[in-house]
Amino acid sequence: MDFSWVAMALNDFLWIGLTFVLGLVAQKIGLPPLVGFLTAGFILSTQNIVDQGLLKIMSDLGITLLLFTIGLKININNLARPQVWAVTLIHSSVIVVALLAIFSLLIVAGVSVFVDLSWQHALLLAFALSFSSTVFVVKVMEERGEYDALHGRIAIGILVIQDILAVVFLAFTANKVPTIWALALLLLIPCRFLLRRLLNTVGHGELLVLFGFLLAIGGAEVFEIMGVKGDLGALILGALLANHPKSIELVKKMLSFKDLFLLGFFLSVGLYSQPNMDTLLLALLLTPLVLLKSWLFFVLFTRFQLRARTALLSTINLSNFSEFGLIVLAIGVAQQWIHESWLVVMALMISFSFVVSAVLSTFSNELYNSNRKWFKRFQSRERLPFDPVLNIGKAEIAIIGMGTIGTGAYDQLCQLHKKLVVGIDVNVYKVLNHKKTHRHVVLGDPSDADFWDRVKKIHRLKLVVLTLPNFATTLEVVKMMKEMGYKERLVSIAKFPEDIAALEEAGVDMAANIFTEAGAGFASHIMDTEAISGHLNIDQPPEQTTSVT
Repeated sequence: MDFSWVAMALNDFLWIGLTFVLGLVAQKIGLPPLVGFLTAGFILSTQNIVDQGLLKIMSDLGITLLLFTIGLKININNLARPQVWAVTLIHSSVIVVALLAIFSLLIVAGVSVFVDLSWQHALLLAFALSFSSTVFVVKVMEERGEYDALHGRIAIGILVIQDILAVVFLAFTANKVPTIWALALLLLIPCRFLLRRLLNTVGHGELLVLFGFLLAIGGAEVFEIMGVKGDLGALILGALLANHPKSIELVKKMLSFKDLFLLGFFLSVGLYSQPNMDTLLLALLLTPLVLLKSWLFFVLFTRFQLRARTALLSTINLSNFSEFGLIVLAIGVAQQWIHESWLVVMALMISFSFVVSAVLSTFSNELYNSNRKWFKRFQSRERLPFDPVLNIGKAEIAIIGMGTIGTGAYDQLCQLHKKLVVGIDVNVYKVLNHKKTHRHVVLGDPSDADFWDRVKKIHRLKLVVLTLPNFATTLEVVKMMKEMGYKERLVSIAKFPEDIAALEEAGVDMAANIFTEAGAGFASHIMDTEAISGHLNIDQPPEQTTSVT
């Protein structure tokens, strides 16, 4: 009887269990779980218990789904801003030149690991280090609920432009020149109408999920057949459905699948090769080069008139190296341009930069709040129309988070307090839709310390209602409000009992479970409707009945 499946099952249990434990430990100490996943990858690289072929499939599928969901949220107007495309091109050019100069000096100085590099190979290494990780940045922003904030949109725009540069590079170096049939991809533009009609008809269940997989994987395969990078196909197919009323619902449906498959990516980075002491030390020495990228991003953002806070948070998001660097160096190894040990160094540098970026991201608001005066010295006096300090006028009640629940709360409070209510949301499309219905809703980031400083000085808020979808963001806003001296009434929604306890401990006056409140509100609506229509006599007590034995 063949019991080999028992050994396979045990191996899978061990590596999945180790990944879970380390992810949980990272979460408990305040870091994203992906830091634990990376650590698990390096530990597992010393063992032969992981099916790397399976992880490769998971990783590729996860990245495809990630780019598809990015496409669903793409704003073309955002990409057209100089703060995105111009900053990307200038930053990439300057960083490549600067790193080439540093590596050339190390070659001239006779540093052993660089002595065998020609300037062309050093240029390849510099180019590999100029990119930031799309996978990592999007994952962190989703966990922190920052995807729709301005600094999140700026970072995503830059990553999209970098991905386009990556496609151009691969086309020239990997002999992956698009075929003449690639011109047929232009037919996707008129097909956009058909795809959006289909999205309207698939409903809200499993067909919606299947439709998402069909577009993501199908788009990637079609582009590959045409000689174009498949990930770009997933991105473009998603972009064709961007701004559709059901696009955000589709993103939420795909979220759990994407997160599961991306586990393969983070493990694969650690599993790429087994490091030795030399490669480990070299990676540790070179990882601080990510700070050069960070400094240049911050300078360019502020020179392009972004506020200091927006510039800093966008910079922190982009302060890492990219998995694309492994692809670039793999091409160099295949062409015998560079020694294969650089692949191990690159994998280590990527992992170390992820940890640095994750820590900075976790404490980004605290970093800005404690050093605001210093950071503001770098910002321009002129304000961009899409990056102002939030102004709520004379409102005394603020609803933060104008989704379904926030909109309902806004409408109810408006009936009682008329023009004293304001809605705040980071999603520009939500704000525009609310303005079309004549609601007083403004675009802004509730975690912006500059806004709460302004509230403290000139506004008269008496009630703040938090209806944000992300609990981590809600808790961060509460802590910031308390630190900024807000002492008026503060209420919030939550999904789980432990979240309610955490919010009350942080200083919220009242935290309500959204499911309980939804049920109570629905029951109240039923009673009102039935009473009005005469089906119920709510003034009369129920008749007493006697039992018959």
